Amino acid sequence: MAELQQYKCPCCGGAVEFNSQLQKMKCPYCDTEFEMETLKEYEQELQGDDESSVQWEKQEGNAWQEQEKQQLRSYICSSCGGEILTDATTAASFCPYCDNPVVMTQQVSGDLRPDFVIPFKMDKNAAKQGLKKHFSGKRLLPKVFKDENHLDEVKGVYVPFWLFDADTETQLRCRATRVRTWSDRDYRYTETQYFAVYRGGTMGFQKVPVDGSSKMADDLMQSLEPYDFGEAVDFQTAYLSGYLADRYDVGAKESAETANERIRASARQAFMNTITGYSSVIPEEAHVHLSGGKARYALFPVWLLNTTWNGQKYTFAMNGQTGKFVGNLPMDKKAAFRWALGVTAAVTALAYGGAWLLWLLGVL
Repeated sequence: MAELQQYKCPCCGGAVEFNSQLQKMKCPYCDTEFEMETLKEYEQELQGDDESSVQWEKQEGNAWQEQEKQQLRSYICSSCGGEILTDATTAASFCPYCDNPVVMTQQVSGDLRPDFVIPFKMDKNAAKQGLKKHFSGKRLLPKVFKDENHLDEVKGVYVPFWLFDADTETQLRCRATRVRTWSDRDYRYTETQYFAVYRGGTMGFQKVPVDGSSKMADDLMQSLEPYDFGEAVDFQTAYLSGYLADRYDVGAKESAETANERIRASARQAFMNTITGYSSVIPEEAHVHLSGGKARYALFPVWLLNTTWNGQKYTFAMNGQTGKFVGNLPMDKKAAFRWALGVTAAVTALAYGGAWLLWLLGVL
């Protein structure tokens, strides 16, 4: 069993948590605030060897299956002594007995230890307000969903991300046209010119994110971007206190192809954007060579909100740093049908009015 690292308040002994608004550690019991380094030094001074040991006889029971042992981890809460059973990817949680935040230090040690962390800036209340704002203005959202919706769960999670750096060398060939039209009293003329356009050069990419958790939908995590990496700090387990955290279960090698494709697509688009002044541009061939690849491990803050309606689960997510909110909503089919009829009627009336005006002008 691995021991849980948890900082205790020097004033009252309560478990301190990271406060996203203050960007400091704060005791929820006596409201005392601490700088991260100060609290860390205090804990180090209190550390000592425990010389007591007791040998207990244990009655043999059913043995864990090998597959079960690979998927589960057992921990002891340093606050109340309760045993916590989690899956192999959980890095931070809450004790079910005393509700104190706990960090599984074994899960973030060695080659599993993140290089960086972006601390939470948005709290749980901001996540709930973000959901209400997400509902507002949605005309096709069923009213009963908005009125009767009750959140099943709101949780702040540090999601594991791989950050990829790479240099690129791009060669791009396109077919372009430039169209010119003019007319005289008798004819209308069109001149089309054809061009072969080439672009090439080098670009560098830094910190291209790919989430390293199979439990998180890739499209949902990409929708939360961008994160401001300028606010990232060197990883310390104290930042995880008060939040859930996963460690990666999709490695850097498995994530690299997703990063490579994002980098290639961005490089191609960047060079495409330099081709201007043409009526049309069609890419014919593009080669993007990557080199100097590096991968680093980071934790990004995400608020997850889950709700169930009509037997279907809906998951929403908010960027815990910027407040960007995403998530799919149900659609009122009757309202959508009425809206479609209204649009069709408006288009028909507009077409009829236009035809009538042309007839008055003698065009038709």
